[in-house]
Amino acid sequence: MKLKTRFAPSPTGYLHVGSLRTALFNYLWAKKNNGEFALRIEDTDKKRFVEGAQENLIKILTLMGLTPDGKIMVQSTRLAIYQKTVDKLIKQDSAYPCFCTAERLEQARNDQQAKKQVPKYDGLCRNLSPEERKKRINEGQSYVVRFKIPENKIVEAEDIVYGKISVKTQDLDDFVILKSDKYPTYHLAHIVDDIEMKITHVIRGEEWLPSLPKHILIYQALGHKVPQFVHLPLLLNPDKSKLSKRQGDVAVEDFLNKGYLGQALINYVALLGWNPGDDRELFTIDQLIKEFSLERINKAGAVFDINKLNWFNAEYIKQIIKQGGRRYEQLLEQISTFIPKHEDRLDDLVKLFAGRINNLLELKEMSSFLFTLPDYPAELLIFKKSDLDKTKHGLDLALGALGKFEDQFWQDEKLNAMIQEVATQHHLSPGDIFWPIRVALSGKDKSPSPIELLEFFGKQESLTRIKQAIVKLK
Repeated sequence: MKLKTRFAPSPTGYLHVGSLRTALFNYLWAKKNNGEFALRIEDTDKKRFVEGAQENLIKILTLMGLTPDGKIMVQSTRLAIYQKTVDKLIKQDSAYPCFCTAERLEQARNDQQAKKQVPKYDGLCRNLSPEERKKRINEGQSYVVRFKIPENKIVEAEDIVYGKISVKTQDLDDFVILKSDKYPTYHLAHIVDDIEMKITHVIRGEEWLPSLPKHILIYQALGHKVPQFVHLPLLLNPDKSKLSKRQGDVAVEDFLNKGYLGQALINYVALLGWNPGDDRELFTIDQLIKEFSLERINKAGAVFDINKLNWFNAEYIKQIIKQGGRRYEQLLEQISTFIPKHEDRLDDLVKLFAGRINNLLELKEMSSFLFTLPDYPAELLIFKKSDLDKTKHGLDLALGALGKFEDQFWQDEKLNAMIQEVATQHHLSPGDIFWPIRVALSGKDKSPSPIELLEFFGKQESLTRIKQAIVKLK
């Protein structure tokens, strides 16, 4: 049988980075084994459905390079198929309708907790006669359908990450497989779909590990072979709590909107809970496909560290700039969405800030002074080891020397040599001349070097800003 994996998100809003990792691991395992990677939209929870979320999910996966194979399955179009499966399970006494109200279930749970028992369904409707069930249904009573857990059995399962799992059926309760609105629960729907789609490996989050024995029982009741299961460890905040939006960005869209590169995010997420067995960190998608293995997935939760992601993104930006070509052109196109008014200077901007940014939004923020000089205090022009007189003298000398500098020689090495020579001749320290030039050009205490700024601005703008600084000091 051909190996086949699937990614099966619910269209409830954004794509969580944990879901991106699940999709990625499914994609890598399928491609490594010349198999298929399928996409299924699990939209049977009407309360959580968000308009447009399905289209957004597909768009983001495509942007990240995780294009699914074949037709996309949508669960809400398959209600009749789930109902047919439920009817089959009821007919073979593997499921039954339950007419208990929410109030009765709540009271039963409270009673169990008061007796220090594990809360679970008490089986009131489990042994209703077929006649009683039919009578209540005909009367229009609302009901769900529960799976009938076999008595006195041991359910054995095996997970590639967590190993063998053994559970007694008396520790499980009869769980709902069809809701009162006739929509299936996850427990039933995903199994029906996985069987039809011929899924060989179910790679999903570890939050579903406790439900695995229930899912095994449904497979057995339907007479189908169980696929191989792989449960992925949780993604954690640095404080080891579960990764959530309360502590920062968790949506793939958020990172893309801040100018993180898709390739960098994929590379970083791949290493959350999986390792290649050595110290390598930078991988192309083709290299990840070649190296990926389920056996190297860790049990321990993986910490999502924004500082580490920043490092990956910065490295990717540097690599792309160094390599040039089509990828560099694509980078410039991406930057133009952040700085649309200055497309003619994007190449210069990248060269100026390439080694200083973690993402492209930072480029927009860091470079704003290039186009609008901020209103800075005169005191900022004076270096901490200099004074007002030396600063004035340094700027006056710089203005005079730069004013005489010919345009064709306006290059970093020549500019640097000239200012160094002026400083030496007049016994000035770098803080007396280089520092105030930097502040005059940027209005900031932290920026690219004064020589880089001179080259970026050119002669006219540089002289204008230095003159403005001299006026501030008077």
